[in-house]
Amino acid sequence: MVTLLGKIRKQMNGAVLDTFRYYGAKYGMNYGVAIHSIREMATEIGTDHSLAEFLYRQQVRELKIIALWIADAKSLTDDQLEFWREGIVNSELAEQAAQGLLCNVEDIDSLVQSWSASQDCLTVYSALLAASRNRKVSNDAIQRSVIQAVATHTDNHLVAQGAVALLSSAIAERAEFVASIIELLPQSRTAELISEEIKWRLEFGC
Repeated sequence: MVTLLGKIRKQMNGAVLDTFRYYGAKYGMNYGVAIHSIREMATEIGTDHSLAEFLYRQQVRELKIIALWIADAKSLTDDQLEFWREGIVNSELAEQAAQGLLCNVEDIDSLVQSWSASQDCLTVYSALLAASRNRKVSNDAIQRSVIQAVATHTDNHLVAQGAVALLSSAIAERAEFVASIIELLPQSRTAELISEEIKWRLEFGC
């Protein structure tokens, strides 16, 4: 950790720090290091689950993100998943958790269906994004998780973004299925945001 902090301090970027915009709690310490640089540090370390757990407990943005990229998805039990979920306190961590760790969870169906029922929109957002990056997610899990998320969060742009990402990932191979889900969504502002975006994507095939 000391070595990593040394590298992080050398790449501290006040200009980048001033441009940060995310939903949720602020970090205890934030050096403003660019995401691609943080990921390069994680790549140099490789998979190290014990170190990942230790870094994730630190109140430093860069260390938390590195943790999400060096953790081993195959080592996650239900209790350990809860540990990682509790650490998702803002939208940036939700996105990095989805991309670095959660998208590699073997039982992605169980994860997305369980987390999409959460009252915490960041949990839902992260799960939907993770499922959008995992080709093993089933049609049933997609439908159940999106409908559940919309029913629970009736006016939330993050949940809408997550649902759009998941539905968009299925458009190329399952366009009719995606269109059918839009018709099943309970009426709400969240549903409207999803419908507007997905109908556009369906029309133009993107």
